[in-house]
Amino acid sequence: MSSLTASDEHSIPAARKTVIQPAWVRLVHWINAVAIILMIMSGWQVYNASPLFKFSFPPSVTLGGWLGGALLWHFGAMWLLMVNGLIYLTLGFATGRFARKLLPISPSGVLADTKAALTGKLSHDDLSKYNQVQKLLYTGIIIVGVLIVLSGLSIWKPVQLQWLTALFGGYDIARYVHFVCMAAIVAFMVIHVALAVLVPKSLRAMIIGR
Repeated sequence: MSSLTASDEHSIPAARKTVIQPAWVRLVHWINAVAIILMIMSGWQVYNASPLFKFSFPPSVTLGGWLGGALLWHFGAMWLLMVNGLIYLTLGFATGRFARKLLPISPSGVLADTKAALTGKLSHDDLSKYNQVQKLLYTGIIIVGVLIVLSGLSIWKPVQLQWLTALFGGYDIARYVHFVCMAAIVAFMVIHVALAVLVPKSLRAMIIGR
C-alpha cells in the first residue's frame, strides 16, 4: 500500500507546476549565452591581430576569419549583449528578483557552502533558492558583464569616450581589463556548464521553467 497521504498526492502536481525560472529569465539567459559565445570567439580573433601576451588563439575557436570580419561579428554581438543585458538588469531590479535571489551574501556562508560543494555535501534539492556560492558567482558575473561592456566601449571609441577610457587608466589598461573580464566570463561558463551537467534538473528548469 502506498505511504502517500492525500495531501502528499496533491502536493506533487503542485510542485511540478512551480515555476523556478520565469519565461523572461529563460529568454534573456539563452540570448545572452549566444551573444557571449559570439563575442568571445570574435574577440579572440581581434586579440590575435594585436596580442597582449605571448600567445594567440587557434583559428578553430575564433570567429570572423580576419580582423575586419571579426570586428563585424564582435560589434553585432555587442549590441545584442548590451540590449539584452539592459533588459535583464532592468527586470531583475524592477521585479525584485536580484534582491530575492542574490542577497544576502556572507563570507562565512560562502566558505561553508564552498566546503560543502568540495566534499559533495551541498544540497541542490530546492532550485528556487541559490546557495551562497551561487549568489557570489552570479553577482560577480553581473559586475564583470558591466565592466567588459564599459571597457569595450572605451577601446572602441577612445576619442569620443575619452572620459570613459581615462577612468580605466588609458587605452592600453582598458584592453587588459577587457581581457581579464573575458577570462573571468570563460571561467564562469566552464563552471556553469559543469554544474548543469552535474545537476541536470537545473538545466531542465532553464529550458521549461519547472
